[in-house]
Amino acid sequence: MLKPIALAVAALSTMSLVAEAQADEYQDDRWYVAPFGTFINSGGDRGANDEWGGGMGIGKMINDHFNVEARGFYQRLGGDSGSWDMTGGNADLQYYLFRDTFSPYTVLGLGAMNTSHGGDSGTGFIGEAGVGFTYELMDNFMLRSDVRYRYNHNFNAQLQPGTDEFHDMTVNVGFVIPFGDKPKPQPAAQAEPPAPAPAPVATSCTALDDDHDGVNNCDDKCPNSLSDTKVSKHGCWIVDVKFDNDKAIIKPQYYPNLDSVAEAIKNHPDLMIEVQGHTSKTGGFKHNMELSERRANAVKDYLIRGYHFPNITARGYGWTQPIDTNDTEEGRANNRRVQLEVNGQPQSAP
Repeated sequence: MLKPIALAVAALSTMSLVAEAQADEYQDDRWYVAPFGTFINSGGDRGANDEWGGGMGIGKMINDHFNVEARGFYQRLGGDSGSWDMTGGNADLQYYLFRDTFSPYTVLGLGAMNTSHGGDSGTGFIGEAGVGFTYELMDNFMLRSDVRYRYNHNFNAQLQPGTDEFHDMTVNVGFVIPFGDKPKPQPAAQAEPPAPAPAPVATSCTALDDDHDGVNNCDDKCPNSLSDTKVSKHGCWIVDVKFDNDKAIIKPQYYPNLDSVAEAIKNHPDLMIEVQGHTSKTGGFKHNMELSERRANAVKDYLIRGYHFPNITARGYGWTQPIDTNDTEEGRANNRRVQLEVNGQPQSAP
């Protein structure tokens, strides 16, 4: 009898893992009211006909995925053995797979219900589990519908000879009215403007390599790289460090490469160097900005351990500066990188 509730809990856990990879910036945390009508498909244990009811919910959007809601309802069933009048309330926890115009969710609810039947009445426990969706017609009005299994135990009230346990299916149709203005999506952070183009020269830029890194000036997106370091096809000093998904811990297999980079930095102590963390466009913008910053700091801390390098800084850029497409796994792997940007040449000795 409790198997449907256990299945709903498992569904919530699975959907949470999927949504983690599809996280989106969603800042709506408004309160709302939600009137609804209900069609009740009565279990055979009541010996009642299918009928109608209604109710009202008051809830709050908590974050990207969760709503909490308090609901009250009245429902009535007819039948040969007499009517069933059911008045109750429950607390809902709704989990949304994603928030959009169409937003599917699962729901678990616990509460109590008073049932009157055949001149007797009793108050018992109810537990509900189901699935549903909302459809946003405008910022302050959404259609909503869900289907729920309901378990009801009336604790020896003896409303029906032979059992105090009842199993019903409810179909709820209504709408949601949030209070206040819907928050607007936060704009993506703007990438820093590119360095000004070099002054025109008689020689074509394809024949010039001012920083002697092997990449001509036309293709070089990092024009101050060190000549004795390995750079990408774009001329940027990219450190070959790959992180596990959603992690900022450097694996031991990358230590030798980082040791080589640290040695190059020691040979140029006066350079202004920024350790840049970048991500692919997977997940939410804010989360990726924070993740890229943690990765940049992890590499910086490794490179300067035991030494004082005041000219080395770290910064996360999230997905704002891709070097490849985000439409393929190979392209996303190239975008998940740590990059060292040389912002100045060595200072001359006094």
